[in-house]
Amino acid sequence: MKRWIILATIVLVAASVLYIGRRGKARAANLPKTVTVVKGNVAQEALALGSIVPEQEVSVKSKLPGIVDKVHVAIGDFVHAGDPLIEIRPDPTPLERAEAERSLQIARVTEDGATKDLERARGLAAKGLASDKQVEQTQQDFDRAHLSAQLASERLQLLKSGSARIEGQEISSRIVAPVTGTILTLDANPGDPVVPLTSYQEGTVLMTMADMGKLVFKGTVDEVDVGKLNAGQPVRFTVGAIPDKEVSGLLRRISPKARKQEAATIFDVEADLVPVKDGPVLRAGYSTTARIAIARAESVLVLPERCVKYEGTDATVRLSGKDGKPVNQKITTGLSDGLTVEVKDGLAAGDKVLEPAASKPGNK
Repeated sequence: MKRWIILATIVLVAASVLYIGRRGKARAANLPKTVTVVKGNVAQEALALGSIVPEQEVSVKSKLPGIVDKVHVAIGDFVHAGDPLIEIRPDPTPLERAEAERSLQIARVTEDGATKDLERARGLAAKGLASDKQVEQTQQDFDRAHLSAQLASERLQLLKSGSARIEGQEISSRIVAPVTGTILTLDANPGDPVVPLTSYQEGTVLMTMADMGKLVFKGTVDEVDVGKLNAGQPVRFTVGAIPDKEVSGLLRRISPKARKQEAATIFDVEADLVPVKDGPVLRAGYSTTARIAIARAESVLVLPERCVKYEGTDATVRLSGKDGKPVNQKITTGLSDGLTVEVKDGLAAGDKVLEPAASKPGNK
């Protein structure tokens, strides 16, 4: 009998302890959550969306028509100014070649006639039968005929071989690098036709190249933030391809004119990238988010923005009163980054601020 009494007593004590423990946990769970006011940093930033691009990208074109014969480079190659890029093979039509040959023949006939006229005029002048003015005019006719024949010869030579020497300078259908840089795109393959760059047509883009050592950020910022921006402000970049690497820079240009993008009004901005030794490898076209520092407050009292209630120009937080009931405390706020706000007055470090009450399902 005593054994049963002892066993019943143990069960009752265990049940009481379990009940009290659960009740204590329930009370603790029902207590409002608090956030401690601490010291921290708050940075107000403007966001710009864009990409990393070369400061200057060069399109390589040909000034002579023809067919791509040889390509000396590949995408990603680094070349110096003057290095050969592409060989263009002339591809004249039969009519163009015939016209060039006939033009040369006509020019040479004209030159021969002008040569005879000049010799005749000089002979007459030696006998006193022609004036110096007549000899000078005949000399001019001969010079024009000689230049026309030379031009026709050079034109035919370019049509045949793709190169000619004009006044000591080599004119060739070989395309060389206009600048030092890296080949970004290559749109020419052997056998492709080439439309030349002239005053009335853009010509075929054979490749693009750029100096990858001079990369910049180009993006857009919303009109709400553009009034707070100035050239020279520091910028932090988050590059989508390398999110764990830090890239910094300086804002260098803000467009003076807005433009529409769908329903938004945006401004174009540019920023220089600060080179870092042993930093991440940046490539043209990387999608990038730029955070432009507008203002910064360091070692100040901060509080989560969600704990602050704004009514007009007043900002208040809830504190736990002496009787345990929440009371409103008016505060003065400063900078805010949308998640954290600076507290200038009304609270001290270590104060406990009540979290906002969670809304129950079905309540508005």
